[in-house]
Amino acid sequence: MLTLYGFAVSNYFNMIKLALAIKEVEYKTVVLYPNQTAEYLGKSPMGKVPALETEQGVLIETNVILEYLDDAYPDKPLYPGNAFEKAKIRELVKMAELYLELPARRCHPEVFFGQKVDDLTKKEVKRALCKGIEGLARCAHFSPYLAGEQLTAADIVFLYSADLAAVVADTLFNIDLFDMAPGAKQLMATLNQREDVKQIAQDRKTANVEFKKYIASFS
Repeated sequence: MLTLYGFAVSNYFNMIKLALAIKEVEYKTVVLYPNQTAEYLGKSPMGKVPALETEQGVLIETNVILEYLDDAYPDKPLYPGNAFEKAKIRELVKMAELYLELPARRCHPEVFFGQKVDDLTKKEVKRALCKGIEGLARCAHFSPYLAGEQLTAADIVFLYSADLAAVVADTLFNIDLFDMAPGAKQLMATLNQREDVKQIAQDRKTANVEFKKYIASFS
């Protein structure tokens, strides 16, 4: 059986949880925060989460794990289609991560943890998020999903990247990020209506209590 290491507040961890739920793959969870212990570094060389332990060994990096799951469990594919169509899904995955999730993460300390982020960083993040969502909108179909009629890995990554990016954009810049990508708001509503997504949201809410205690222990 697969073992998923991580914690339910992590958006990357939740991407894998949703993929496993969609594919109806059985797995067990080991609740774990990123750490540099020798034991965990033996599984995840950078000490990051998520990590997925398989019978063959451990895999890290969310996009790698998503692609592995699609190869190992081909039912309900997350990268459907021919070679070009699969590549376009990977393109959307990469765009959501590079141009929404990662820029927004630079402002997470202020938005979610009450720490100050300098004005130059915020200026750079504002520009990056606006450019990123506009670029993604030019590549996405939103008919109703990013890559077309079928839910794919791109939607999973978008869901758990754009939600946090939108909070950053609204809180710091008074910008509705989804207004800049026609169809994005409806896509988010569609995804959030799924029962598996609702369960993950509830798990995240519950796990956030312990996560806040964990963060507070460093202050």
